[in-house]
Amino acid sequence: MLRFTAGRTPHSRRLARTASGTRPSRRLAAALAVPVLLLTAAGCGSDDDGGKKSADSSKSAESSGSAQGGSNIKVAGAFGEQPKITAPKDAKGPDKVRITTITEGKGATVEKGAFARLAYAVQSTQEGTTPKGTWYPEPGQDTKGPRRELVQRVGGGEGGGQVPDAVADALVGRKVGTRVWAEGTLKSMYGDKVQQNADQTLVWVLDVVGTGTVDAKAEAKGDQAKSEPGLPEVKAESGKAAEITIPKGEKAPKELKEQVLIKGDGPEVKAGDGLVAQYTGVLWDGGKKFDSSWDHGGATAFQIGTASVVSGWDKGLVGKHVGDRVLLVLPAEQAYGSSPPPGSGIPADAPLVFVVDIVGKV
Repeated sequence: MLRFTAGRTPHSRRLARTASGTRPSRRLAAALAVPVLLLTAAGCGSDDDGGKKSADSSKSAESSGSAQGGSNIKVAGAFGEQPKITAPKDAKGPDKVRITTITEGKGATVEKGAFARLAYAVQSTQEGTTPKGTWYPEPGQDTKGPRRELVQRVGGGEGGGQVPDAVADALVGRKVGTRVWAEGTLKSMYGDKVQQNADQTLVWVLDVVGTGTVDAKAEAKGDQAKSEPGLPEVKAESGKAAEITIPKGEKAPKELKEQVLIKGDGPEVKAGDGLVAQYTGVLWDGGKKFDSSWDHGGATAFQIGTASVVSGWDKGLVGKHVGDRVLLVLPAEQAYGSSPPPGSGIPADAPLVFVVDIVGKV
């Protein structure tokens, strides 16, 4: 649905994501795109020494805005600043993921199973690689609006997120405003799924920008309006993927069509917000369902208004409210165009229909 860049989320362009859905994240498969890129250019642990060494390094890091690991990898920069990662040629990280706190936050605490909104950088220590992540714009990315960030559930052991569980789960119990960095081998971060370059070292730097806890079964509540003439009919049974019926004899609209079916009373959605949503997507031609959050464990999260999801979601959801149920009809060019996610069941140049329940913000 969104077009997520990582994870099973809305078609970020993979409904990036999160791990298996097609939410409109911009890169369905992109959920793991960063680690994969690093791998081709070249895997949880706890704090060192039972936490003592890590605690000591955290204290000095808070005052200096920098830290150094036992492998002579250095990370500089306080929360909110673009981090600078320095590593000797082919530096080797520990066999268990090492977590170090650079800046200690004072905001809300990240709970187990909650969503966290993150700014991040990730870099391989292999010679010739460069950092990737939200601090480093992608080719063609508009840098005038809100910075693109990642929204991921942490502490649930789900896997499939862009940040590996071995790193992301270390954020549980920390506060918004915290910056941590993690170093370890690909195998220590991703486990046995790593088949090549298992001893290659990755360095992650993560800023906890926001957090929120939303029930995975949350959905829009209220009386649902009848679809406007020419738009698909929607039947949404509680706890299940919406049934979407394409109107007979109607051609797919050439422009984005949207309708609020249930009006929520929550805060307005703004560009840059991290949204939590339920969604169902079908093809306009034939009405076949190709994805739903209800098929992947329920509510998923993504950033809106930053090209992290398909443009039809950015245009259709910004300005709506938490609690809304929104019907969206996307022309192909505002969905996946000629390059749908592999294995998604979406043909090239296909107009798509989504029903999205906005159930929270992060």
